Amino acid sequence: MSGLDIGHGGAISVDPDALRQLGRRVDAAATCHDEAARVLRSAYRRIVDTTGLSALVDTVALWGLADRAAALHGDCVDAAASTALMADTYEYVELLVEARARGLGAAGDDARAGMRRLAESDPRIPDLARSLVAQWEDDRFAGLVTQVPRGGALGPAGVVPALVGVGTGLGVIARGSRLRGASEPVTVTPVKTATPAAAPAGLAGALNRIPEKRGAQVAVEKYSFVGGPAKYVVYVKGTQTFAPGDMGRADPWDMKSNAELYLGERSASYEATLAAVEAAGAEPGDEVQIVAHSQGAMVASHFAMESEYEVPLIVTAGSPADPTLDDDQTLVTLGYTDDPVRGLAAGGSPAGTGSPDSVGVTAEHAPGFAWGDFGDPHLLQSYVELAEDADASGDPRIARVEGLWDDLDDATVIERTEFRAERVEQ
Repeated sequence: MSGLDIGHGGAISVDPDALRQLGRRVDAAATCHDEAARVLRSAYRRIVDTTGLSALVDTVALWGLADRAAALHGDCVDAAASTALMADTYEYVELLVEARARGLGAAGDDARAGMRRLAESDPRIPDLARSLVAQWEDDRFAGLVTQVPRGGALGPAGVVPALVGVGTGLGVIARGSRLRGASEPVTVTPVKTATPAAAPAGLAGALNRIPEKRGAQVAVEKYSFVGGPAKYVVYVKGTQTFAPGDMGRADPWDMKSNAELYLGERSASYEATLAAVEAAGAEPGDEVQIVAHSQGAMVASHFAMESEYEVPLIVTAGSPADPTLDDDQTLVTLGYTDDPVRGLAAGGSPAGTGSPDSVGVTAEHAPGFAWGDFGDPHLLQSYVELAEDADASGDPRIARVEGLWDDLDDATVIERTEFRAERVEQ
């Protein structure tokens, strides 16, 4: 693994509002350093002007401290200005993406008005924003490029998904989108129950609760509290069969469901996930967090955007498409730059999505090329390793995400049920 990167998502490293808060703190520090320099110089003059005091105080050192405080004041002023400029630039990127998504007319007018306001405040902002997006577009498939052996036939297998994502725009699920059509009927059967001792510990702990390779495709944990409504965490696995002959047969987690979800159509795997959550006892309006891998991540994205539940946290690993979430929903995306399936997302939204605490975790799984490595970046175990690195990073954004599970540890009872889903033969 190489180059762990933790950011807000897309071309934006930090949410603009969070960056502005940092800028205000730096500006306050500048004021303190300016006051310190003033006090130190006043003390210097008082000492020098008072007979006999200069012999008792190192006035050279005192003046040096004043100079250092003045220099720190200047550094903080520059840093605060740069931070404010970057916050405005990130906001411009967000508005630029929104304007493009909403098109011409009234729908995009507010975004374009915001862009004009920012450009008028500092003419450097539009060029900086375009440079950020261009750099992100250049870098988002860097890992896939290194997987292309010179003169080999494997290149298209890795790069074509990325080109599909860029060309179709299907790697980002537009705000307000809903799955179309109806899926085949499914049956959902509980196949295993357990009573976990606690909520997930960290991102890696959450991914490790996705059901194992065979058997169940969905697990639902119900957290019951004294005097309050139950909360739920859902775990959805990735594709279980890639065989063309299995498409549309018993297992809903097949390539048919993959294609349907990517194209915005309702799939049997999505239907089965809804049925499993309902079977576990969740009712419309209940809080349901969701953790998913691969095809399950597309299920999770649509679940967060259009289900009847309150979905405050979505964790996806190796997702072919990213949702566009509301400001009160936190999205955590884990993606390897050399994962061809993740390449279908085309890097996700250049503006990021979700709450200010949303975070994207990326890295290159296997720098360079080796025939045996192709496909490994997409494995769930590979994403567990990426999550472990994120957990160990000490990044405060990861710590804030993990804090969203803290209240689950207050549950009096935790019940976990794993469900096996199958299409109904017609």
